[in-house]
Amino acid sequence: MIRFLIKGLYYDKSRSRLPIIVVAIGVMLAVFLNAYITGFMGETVELNARFANGHVKVMTKAYAENESQLPNDLALTEVTALKKELSERFPELDWAARIQFGGLVDVPDENGETLSQGPTTGMGIDLLSSESMEIERLNIRESIVRGRMVQQPGEALLAEEFSRKLGVNPGDEFTLISTTMHGSMSLYNFKLAGTLSFGNEAMDRGSIIVDIEDARTALDMDDAAGILLGIFDTGFYDDERALEIAYTFNAGMDDEDEYAPVMKSLTQQSGMGQLVEVTEKWSVYIIAIFIVAMALVLWNAGLLGGLRRYGEFGVRLAMGEEKDHLYRTLIYESVFIGLTGSIIGTALGLFAASLLQGDGIDITGMMEGSAMLYPSAIRTRITPTDYYIGFIPGLLSTIVGTMLAGLGIYKRKTSQLFKELEA
Repeated sequence: MIRFLIKGLYYDKSRSRLPIIVVAIGVMLAVFLNAYITGFMGETVELNARFANGHVKVMTKAYAENESQLPNDLALTEVTALKKELSERFPELDWAARIQFGGLVDVPDENGETLSQGPTTGMGIDLLSSESMEIERLNIRESIVRGRMVQQPGEALLAEEFSRKLGVNPGDEFTLISTTMHGSMSLYNFKLAGTLSFGNEAMDRGSIIVDIEDARTALDMDDAAGILLGIFDTGFYDDERALEIAYTFNAGMDDEDEYAPVMKSLTQQSGMGQLVEVTEKWSVYIIAIFIVAMALVLWNAGLLGGLRRYGEFGVRLAMGEEKDHLYRTLIYESVFIGLTGSIIGTALGLFAASLLQGDGIDITGMMEGSAMLYPSAIRTRITPTDYYIGFIPGLLSTIVGTMLAGLGIYKRKTSQLFKELEA
């Protein structure tokens, strides 16, 4: 029976061509859009994780409550010991200490007088340790516009737009004016090693990046850090595991001590939970939309095909074939059509997604004015899910469409069959 049905579909193209094309197009779009959402939205999540939130973040309870103010007077202390403890307890995470600070960049003239000044938001990260992953994680080397990387203490990187505005070039010296961990004024001289551009206005407008040891010296933060970021070794966020790690760590802390360290997962910070949730749910929405849309199209196609095949149905019923059996054979046919269309559509969708997985489409101009970190290019990301996700709408839509169209079989009356056959 199965071989007979397959042969019928193969030789009678009018019964299979249109449904297979519809299914293939729908599956292709479903696979491509899932890869697009996984790539672009996932990269947005990871970009914010690498630059600001981490997959998990450790800070003092008081710092967490006032994080937007960058309160380094509430920073973590004895960070070396804490980082070692975290690495031993949670080895699947790479831990990095960071210091975020605000201040003024003062550029002197040849007489040592102020030539230009500008407000800055700075970040102290590990730029000089050989085991540090920070340079690759933040893509700093590829972001340099002029000059070079920081190679020794006392050097700094400025945002390209910011350096142009101040009139400072690689090799020039400038002074960072800020406040120390203890509230006193801090003046610290840096030499500009290079300038960089991240493609995000919020960072390119006035950023400075220095080695964390220089930041500690300038801000009087010996063995201290504002935050400790944990990034999964896989490079991708695992919400379930991150929440479990945060719960385990926080369970052993003193809730009454405002300087005790507290850990937050990515989804517990800065509205990132909504972004992660949207990323996870959009694939479900896409599949649901395509199932409904393709089911309606295939229903109509089935109705048209059913009208053309009324004579065939009539003969089969007149020969004694039961309506239930005839109805089931139509569903079997729809399964074959759905499988064929899904295989073709998945292959086309994966091919289209692979074209955008490398360089992608540059959207830097669209990100101007954005305060949130977004990727500078639209890239897809092919995951194991893309290899099977198209079969869900592909099979369900054909089966549902056939089931709806095939209901007309049960409305056929034997008395009408003889009239049709006589005609």
